[in-house]
This record gives sequence, structure tokens and C-alpha cells, in this order.
Amino acid sequence: MSEHYEKVKVQLEEQMKAPAEDAGGEAPADPPPAPALPATAPAPALSRSARRETSRTSVHPRNRSKSRGKASSRDTNANVRQDWDKCKGLSRLGSEQMLQIKGTGKILQGKTETNGSKEEDRGENGKEKGSRVVQKRRSVTVDTSKAKTSLEALKLSIKQLKWKEFPMGRRTACDIYWHGVSFHDNENIVSGQVNKFPGMIEMLRKINLSRAVRTMQELFPEEYNFYPRSWILPDEYQLFSTQIRLLKDNDSTLKPTFIVKPDSGSQGDGIYLIRDPADLRAFSGAQVKQAVVQEYIQKPLLIDKLKFDIRLYVLVRSLEPLEIYIAKEGLSRFCTEPYQEPSQKNLSHVFMHLTNYSLNIHSGNFVHSDSCSTGSKRTFSSVLYRLASKGVDIKKVWSDIIALVIKTVIALVPELKVFYQADIPPGKPGPTCFQILGFDILLMKNLKPVLLEVNANPSMRIEHEQEVSPGVFEYVPSPVDEEVKVGVIRDTLRLMDPVQKKPHMANLLGGASEEAIAVEAGSEERVRLVESLPSLCLKQVFPKYMKQFNYLRMVERIADIFLRFLGVKGTMKLGPTGFRTFIRNCKLSNSSFTMASVDILYIDITRRWSGMVPDSREAGMGLQAFVEAFFYLAARRFKALPLREQVLSLLELCESALEGQGHVEKSRAQKQHSGINPAPPHTTALLITGSNEPYLNGLMRSQQL
Repeated sequence: MSEHYEKVKVQLEEQMKAPAEDAGGEAPADPPPAPALPATAPAPALSRSARRETSRTSVHPRNRSKSRGKASSRDTNANVRQDWDKCKGLSRLGSEQMLQIKGTGKILQGKTETNGSKEEDRGENGKEKGSRVVQKRRSVTVDTSKAKTSLEALKLSIKQLKWKEFPMGRRTACDIYWHGVSFHDNENIVSGQVNKFPGMIEMLRKINLSRAVRTMQELFPEEYNFYPRSWILPDEYQLFSTQIRLLKDNDSTLKPTFIVKPDSGSQGDGIYLIRDPADLRAFSGAQVKQAVVQEYIQKPLLIDKLKFDIRLYVLVRSLEPLEIYIAKEGLSRFCTEPYQEPSQKNLSHVFMHLTNYSLNIHSGNFVHSDSCSTGSKRTFSSVLYRLASKGVDIKKVWSDIIALVIKTVIALVPELKVFYQADIPPGKPGPTCFQILGFDILLMKNLKPVLLEVNANPSMRIEHEQEVSPGVFEYVPSPVDEEVKVGVIRDTLRLMDPVQKKPHMANLLGGASEEAIAVEAGSEERVRLVESLPSLCLKQVFPKYMKQFNYLRMVERIADIFLRFLGVKGTMKLGPTGFRTFIRNCKLSNSSFTMASVDILYIDITRRWSGMVPDSREAGMGLQAFVEAFFYLAARRFKALPLREQVLSLLELCESALEGQGHVEKSRAQKQHSGINPAPPHTTALLITGSNEPYLNGLMRSQQL
């Protein structure tokens, strides 16, 4: 079997080198996501000196028992680094990626490279041009006082970047603040950058994520079929029960399985499987606990007869403009019992059905990863290599995953903008934000990726607890975790380097690539230091693939209209006056839809949503309620069209009216300033000329309607 994998590896290398040879022998600058060693590859042992060298560069173990032996730590880490280096060596295969987006008939053209690989970038003349140089400047300062579980990986990253860490905080402002939980870990930040967005925790709870994706499924059912059908409990219990009963009545052979997830649960806590709505556990206590029930994926892809999921790290660099990066390496987390399709007998076998690391680590079958391609936690590239050896098109797998990530973030952005403006209103001093998210993705047997959930605070620990002898525990380094997570944090910091902001904006506008940016820190300092850092392990996917996905941002355009009429800074809810102003300014009322009808619509929708969101911070109409009202208005105005076309038509109508109103107000202000009498309201169309002809046409259509 090992000979078979060696042959497959050689074939893959030859196939991936072919595009470069066809282009005249020029090596591609960015290698693809790398398949790693097959699970059958043996791991060579490390020498004693190599172990000592490893212990110097890895995290210090922490003991939980006074009787911990000193020699046990050294013996535990044998065979780790050399096997890991061999695994990384195989990951340096080079090929330009052609990623096809399912359902669009389009190809994502881009280049990917391995996580942390040091590759030479050569131009047409064969000379090196990939060395990144920076001028000598002051160190970037990072406040790590709130970092919590990501502290060790963060310290290693800061050390590699030669930046300055402030573990106890700092009286003066820092460049970057690294929070462990939320944006509000430190309330006194008025500048710099924070690694959390306001509202991200709230938006990634099970219910809010389901609602955001469900809204997109209404508009784009084919594009958002990667998320399992969901019901929100207890609000939709009757709907869930009725639909499942009708489903079984129509086909008695169907035996669907469902998974129940608590709204605010994490690490697999409180998750269980059911076959019938009657199996739902009774809600305990005076306060009903909210949850999401989803269709269970009964035919997952298996490796070594085990179910597994993929943890991918995604960086949202900014909301405006939207920038998304995906780590080129991730983690594959395996169950610890061979998988069987759900039955009444095995529904409670959590080690068979649930892939959560925090659950399976308590299984007696859990194997700690001393290799990138074996054990209960492996690299994603090792899984891709196994799939490639069986003839799977891993480029398409990556393409589908990238599309899933972009579409999910697009679904989250509208609400995140509302949270952001509430905490950092325009004109108010405040930090900018970025955040690393943990996407949990399951591959079905047909290789279709399915989104399980998104974590606002993915674990960044790079060590694990291990029992080295009976009753003796210690924390030992995890090479798999360290390689993936340190690279993600380090390169996130590199992208957020405040000195590189201006060159980065030039890059977005078509300038030089991030790999060749020369940073200017001042005209006086001309001494340049060559950095020996690995190439970026984060791949930009948006706005890089903006053209393929921009049409999905309809709800974000609705959110922009919503924000325009909020009025009071810091609020997240639209009052009745603001809603009436929206209707009036967009010219949506008429003889059959009077302002009295507008008030009734506002009261009806707002009252229903206030019952569904009982912990709301303030009264009024939130964004989700406004989107529902917008859909209703679109259906009323454009009855003959399908929903997506209804919403798009109303969007164009509103944007045209508001844009035209903005031009009128600007023109009036200019004429008042120059002493010319402003034009009366009925001459609005005369002021919209030239490049604004589309808005004029929109106004004319609205008058005809």
C-alpha cells in the first residue's frame, strides 16, 4: 500500500508541475494547498539532541500533579518534529489553481500555497524577486492582556515578527489589541485595531446564524443549499412537528434523523440526536432554553471508517470594504468510533456521530496527533492527499469550500454593520476591527461541503493535556496545532500591520502584491532589513472573487437603507418615525397603501419580532424585522415577479429615489451658498443628468408604477 501512495505522489507532482513547464519552465509563485503524507507512512524517530532542540522552540508543558516525572515530557514528544518536517516537505508541490464555482459555470483563477512554506519567487529572467524588505522602524505594539487561550500562539507569533508585546496592558495606546472573547473585553479603546467585531458573538449563535442563512435561502435557494434545513425552538416547534409528520405520511419508509443544538452552546455541550419531534427533551426551568434542530447528514465522507469534520480559519479583515482571507491549511477532527448510519440503538453514541474535539478527547480511543496524517486530529492537507490518491478532484473540493465561506460571510455582514455602527458611530473615535473565525465544515459522501457552524472564538491552543503515567498529567506541545494556528495568527498580524495599511490599499486598487510590499516608515531612515518570514498562509478570496459573488449582497443593500434611517447614533432599532420617513422618501405610499397602513405594518412586524427576540436591548424594529417588511413591500409592489426579482426591483427603486434626493439636496445647498434660489421639488428630474441617467430612469419607472 505504501508503494501505491508513493506512485500516486510522484504522479501528482508531475501533473502539478505540468502547467509550469507548458509556460516555458517558469515556476509558479504560489504552490497549491498541499496534500500531506498518507496515513500509512511511518514516522522516523528523533534523536535525543533533536528532542532537546524541539523542547526549546515549543511551549513549556504545565503539570497538574506534583508527581510528574521530568523524563516523561521528553519521551512523549519523540518522533514529532522530523515526521512533521517530512510532511511539510511534501506540501511544496506547485500549481496554479483553477477553482470552479458550482452552479455559476465560472472558474476561480488564483494561486494557493502551503501554510508557512518558504518559496523563492522568480521573475521571467530567473532572478529572485520575492524577498520582502521593510525599513527599520519602531516596533508594532500588541496588548495581549485579554488574549486568554490564544496567548501561547500569540506570543510565538509576536516573537517571530519581532514586535513588542504588552502582557499586562499599557497606559498609552497600542497598535493592536488582542481580545479573548469579545470586542467589549476592553471598553476604553479609542484607536488602534481590535481582533473582534462588535456583535460577532451574537450573530454566530445557532439561532441568529440560521436566520441569516435562511433569509439568503429565500432569495438564493440554490446558492445556499450548503446549510441543513433548520427549525428554531421553541418558536417553530409546531411547524417542525407538522412538517415531519406530513413527510412521514407521504413516505412511510423515510426515517430522518435530526440533531438538536442549544443556541448558545459550545464544544458539543447539550447536543443530541432524535428521530421524532416527540423525542425532544423537555425544557427545564422557568425560562425556556432556545435551540436549533437541524437535519442530520446521514451519509458523510469517511476516512478509515471514521466520520470527521474540517476546521478552517477565516479572517474577516474589514467590513467596509469587505475583505475575506482563508487559511490554506486547516485541521481535520475525527470521531473515535467507526461510523454507522443513525438508528434507535446508536443515537446516543456521541463518539460515533459528533466530531467535536472537546468530546472525543475523553474517549479511550482518542489518539493524539504526533503526525500530520495520523491520529484523531490531522491536517486538512493530509486528508486532501488521501482523497487525491483515490482520484478525487481536490481543486473542486477547495472551490466549493471557498464559495461556502464567502456566501456565509455575505449572509452575516448586514447585521454586523448594524452592530458596528451602534458601537462605533461615524465620526466617533474608535478602533478598527478584524476577526479570525472558525468554520466547521463536513464533507458528504458525494464530496459536497456542508456548513455545521461558525465559531466566533475558535480555540487557538497549541498544546494538549496528556496523561503520561497513572494520575500524572501535563500539557505537551501539539505540532499539528502549532503549525496551523501560529501561522494563522502570525499572518493575521502581518496583514493588520498598521504601517502596511497604505500599501495594502494600493494593492487593492491593482498595485503590487502583498508579498513584494516595501514599507516606508519615514524619509530619514533608509536602512532596510530583509525579513526571513514564510510566505503568507492566508489567501485572499474577497474582493478577489467579487465578480462571482457580488450579486448575492442584496440584503446588505437593504441594511444600508436601514442604517440611513436609524437617526440616533448608537441605536440598533428603527422607530415608527424613521420607518414612516423611509416610506415617504422612497415614495412607497399611495392611495391603496396609506400611511395608516404603514403604521399597522410597523406595529405588526415589530411586535412579532420582539416576542422572538426577548433579550433585545431596546424597543423598535431591528434589521431582521425591517428585512421582512421590505420583502412584504416588494411583494406588494411587484406581484407578478418571483421574490428575488421583487426585492431587487424595490431596491433599485429605493436607491434611485434616495440617490435622486441626495443630488437635489446637494444642489439646493450649493445654490443657497451661491445666493441662487433652490429649485422647487417638482424639478427634481432636471437636476439629475449625465452619469446619473440610471437614477432618472428609476424615478420615471417609480412614477409610472
